[in-house]
Parts: sequence; C-alpha cells; structure tokens
Amino acid sequence: MKLIACIKQVPDTAEVKVDPKTHTLIRDGVPSILNPYDQFAIEECVRIKEEIGEGSISVITMGPPQARSALMRCLALGADEAILISDKAFAGSDTWATAYTLSLAIKKIGSFDIVFCGQQAIDGDTAQVGPELAQQLGIPQVTYIEKIEICNKHKLTIHKQTEDGYQILEAKLPVLLALLPPTSFQPEHPPMSSILKAKKKPFNVWDAKLWEAMNQNLV
Repeated sequence: MKLIACIKQVPDTAEVKVDPKTHTLIRDGVPSILNPYDQFAIEECVRIKEEIGEGSISVITMGPPQARSALMRCLALGADEAILISDKAFAGSDTWATAYTLSLAIKKIGSFDIVFCGQQAIDGDTAQVGPELAQQLGIPQVTYIEKIEICNKHKLTIHKQTEDGYQILEAKLPVLLALLPPTSFQPEHPPMSSILKAKKKPFNVWDAKLWEAMNQNLV
C-alpha cells in the first residue's frame, strides 16, 4: 500500500508574538516545529503500514530550506522517503497554489492509495489545503477524522467528527484523509536510533527549475 503524507513546518505557537503595527506574526527568531496535526497524520500512516504489514510512506512539504528539519522528523517517525519542494519562486503561495503544487508532486510520485493531511495548520487554521488537494487529484476526501479502521487493502471505515457527534463512513481507495488528533494526543519523540536511520533514507529537494522540467507533461 502506497501512503503519502503532506506536512507543514509551522512556528511554535508557544513562542509566537504579534507585530503591534502590522498585526502579523513575527517569525524571526521564533522556533519552528512540525505541525502537530500533521505529526498525528504521520503516526497514523506508520500505524496503518504496520497493521497491513507492507507498503511505503512518502512525506512531502512545500516550504523554505529549513523545512528540512520537519521532514527529517517524519523520517525518524517512520516515513520511508521525503520530498522538499523549495524555491523563492514558491514564496507567498496561497492555499490553492500550495494544493496545486502538492498535487503535481503526488502525480509525479505515481500511483497511491491514501493521501494523509492534518486537518489544519496551527499557523493558519484555514483547513483548505486538504480539500483543495483532493479536488486537484480528482479523488474523494473525508475531513475531521477521529478514527480509521482498515477493512482491507481497498476499503476503510472512518469515524468523522460532526457538530452532533460523529458519522461512521466507508471509503474506497484512493482517498484523501484529513485527520484530527485526539484531545489527549501527545506527539511521539523518536529515539536516537531512528533519528540516525532517518539520515540514510531518500531525501529529494525540488527547486523551481527542476520542478518545471519534471512536471511539464503533468499540467
């Protein structure tokens, strides 16, 4: 089973300050972390892969060079390969542009079964990239997911949060899943042995020129 996770590096909200003049986040000097919603998605990828007993996990992000650290954390948590889409040409992308770029990366990877996203990023809280990505890929989506159960290699049972409780749905693959971490979620901290192994896993960086060359037939 081919699993793909889209993640984002975000400012640590415990350290965030707001510029009193512009009313925007001051990012300079603020430590960055793996978006907690996305870490839960990565941990679910690993759980599902282990439950099935086979498969691979690719993790993708679009961001500045320092986003490498978030991807390395994902590799240490159990992902098999990482792709960083990074170039000044991508700076300032809105959610639609981000989803479009991620969709081309996924199409370039090839066939897949499940695309995982965190429900939202803690620095923007738009919850738009996941649904827009599913639209670009032409696959169904389920959002606000509390729980995933594997029926077989072709179907999932999903518990989706609603205003009145939750729904239990069945989804055929391929599908995009946007996950909510449980209220008691505590992100795992990979052991040193996993961190060292992560350094030996495939890590690709795609800049704008390489990106255009690779995707000229996918647009």
